[in-house]
Amino acid sequence: MWQTIIVALIVAAAVLHFSTRYLPAGMRRAIVRGLVRCGLDEAKMSVLFKIAPGCGSGCGSCGSCDTPAPKTDAPAGDKPNKRVIMMVQR
Repeated sequence: MWQTIIVALIVAAAVLHFSTRYLPAGMRRAIVRGLVRCGLDEAKMSVLFKIAPGCGSGCGSCGSCDTPAPKTDAPAGDKPNKRVIMMVQR
């Protein structure tokens, strides 16, 4: 009986290590969202699964939604400089 409990703990630890280290970030975020719905602390789970807290929930705390507009140094009437490679057919 003790052997079964010890093996179960070792397997649980291995699954936890795998899921915190080798799963893609999207799956880790989904796991954290599920654990938060179950009543666990989001900040602690985010640290454990190595993701930004609140990322993907739409709260804006990670800053990924606040992308600035690209800067243009050209005047408003001019088109930006584009490089064109001219090809000559022989």
